[in-house]
Amino acid sequence: MSTGRITAREMFDADQASRALGIEISELAPGSATVTVTVSETMVNGHGITHGGYVFLLADTAFALACNGYEDSAVAARADIRFLRPTRLGDTLTAVASEKARGGRSGIYDVTVRSGDTVVAEFRGDSRTISR
Repeated sequence: MSTGRITAREMFDADQASRALGIEISELAPGSATVTVTVSETMVNGHGITHGGYVFLLADTAFALACNGYEDSAVAARADIRFLRPTRLGDTLTAVASEKARGGRSGIYDVTVRSGDTVVAEFRGDSRTISR
């Protein structure tokens, strides 16, 4: 049974993990979102590069915002990432999510993560709408 619509922005405002890292929303619309974060000391691994889990979290946040921009609430059914280039302390990462397909209860979203003009990761997520 539905308990009411939660907007993508309300979902983000309640997202302690993303907000604690300093992730900020740059753009938000149904089916698309852009978020940014600056790599901090606590996000760098033993190789001196950004830990992949943080890059995934940034992409996943953009994905979540994009697929929750409609009337129905959605969660991830599947997601994967391809790491292409490393990033380092102080780099600003930008994740841009875009809807590729949406029908019934399912959706497919691609997220490109960049540092400046350089693509550092590609993420694909499948969404599934849920009852709230």
